[in-house]
Amino acid sequence: MGLKIIVLAKQVPDTRNVGKDAMTAEGTVNRAALPAIFNPEDLNALEQALRLKDQNPGSTVGILTMGPPRAAEIIRQGLYRGADTGWLLTDRLFAGADTLATSYALATAIQKIGGADVVIGGRQAIDGDTAQVGPQIAEKLHLPQVTYVTEIKKDGNSLTVKRQLEDGYMELK
Repeated sequence: MGLKIIVLAKQVPDTRNVGKDAMTAEGTVNRAALPAIFNPEDLNALEQALRLKDQNPGSTVGILTMGPPRAAEIIRQGLYRGADTGWLLTDRLFAGADTLATSYALATAIQKIGGADVVIGGRQAIDGDTAQVGPQIAEKLHLPQVTYVTEIKKDGNSLTVKRQLEDGYMELK
């Protein structure tokens, strides 16, 4: 039996070649001055989802993102890489949303989509580095969560995950 997998993804400013216009007078990132890219940590999540899909025939992978209309580009990139579908939440009212508002919007979208068997997100976004949205979504949806996962395998009706720790690994089912 296939899995319905949702990957949480974010379009972020490319901070590799930061120039003098990269920051605003208020000390925040000037997103208009930097090109936008698929958050690298979320690309890792997508790759993990695609491996899980390959191991479980009939599985589907969807990409869920929230941002301005241009964020649809990361959905297209995900489709090119092998995702089956994508959803973009966009509204001017989302501008400047903190992690709590973002996680609420994304959790609500997951419910509207019809839920998922597995929700996978990257460790953190490179523009905020808070690592809060994924755990907040899990809490709102009453889902078990595991962070720092390096491997996922389906085992009957459950998943076995390998989690990286400071001094080794932990396997959870």
